[in-house]
Amino acid sequence: MKLLVDLHTHTVASGHAYSTIMEMAKVAKDKGLKAIAVTDHGPAVPGGAHPYHFWNLRIVPKEIYGIRIFKGVEANIVNSKGRLDLEDELLESLDVVLVAFHARCGYDDMGVVKNTKSMIAAIKNPFVKVVAHPGNPSFPIDACEIVAAAKEYGVLIELNNSSLLTTTSRFGSYESCLAITTEAYEAGLDVVLASDAHIASAVGNFNEAINLAQKVGFTKERIANSSVDKILKFLKIGY
Repeated sequence: MKLLVDLHTHTVASGHAYSTIMEMAKVAKDKGLKAIAVTDHGPAVPGGAHPYHFWNLRIVPKEIYGIRIFKGVEANIVNSKGRLDLEDELLESLDVVLVAFHARCGYDDMGVVKNTKSMIAAIKNPFVKVVAHPGNPSFPIDACEIVAAAKEYGVLIELNNSSLLTTTSRFGSYESCLAITTEAYEAGLDVVLASDAHIASAVGNFNEAINLAQKVGFTKERIANSSVDKILKFLKIGY
């Protein structure tokens, strides 16, 4: 299965990633991708990008090395009410907003019920497009409720390739990712597969995510990043 868009990547601006936008785009081109989203960590992550970084993304070209560049953020859920670490005015200016739980960013694991309520509150934000690595076992959630909320509010569930690698910081993610992906499949919710690359060589690495998606039953038609046109339509932006 060939996927043409990587909707979750990080540059040096994230503080713990190691490549530039130019390097990410060059590898994307070499691997035959058509587009990537640059979604650096929001400011609540230690060393994460300052709000000025996201404000100034307007100067980044729409294409680099022929690769369409979507400008975004992996925003942090920072409290139990689903508040994010960037103001809506900035979120609205971006092409794509991912949301996720991260440790030591203001919200720590409060158990399945409270975690689920917090994530659903974030999903309701009108600028949120994707729930990133919802299978993180450090923040257990109710898969059925999260998928239902994502479907209601037009948000995609991400199957994160990095979560499935032996090098992951989210060790033990496989079973929860399987449960969430299965729930999405049965609910008729499309998914997005993403590398979560923190170095250029990882851009477009989807193999583990593809294997899990196919195990559940997902075909190319129900994977949002199988074409640029699908992503453009989902993000409601022109080429």
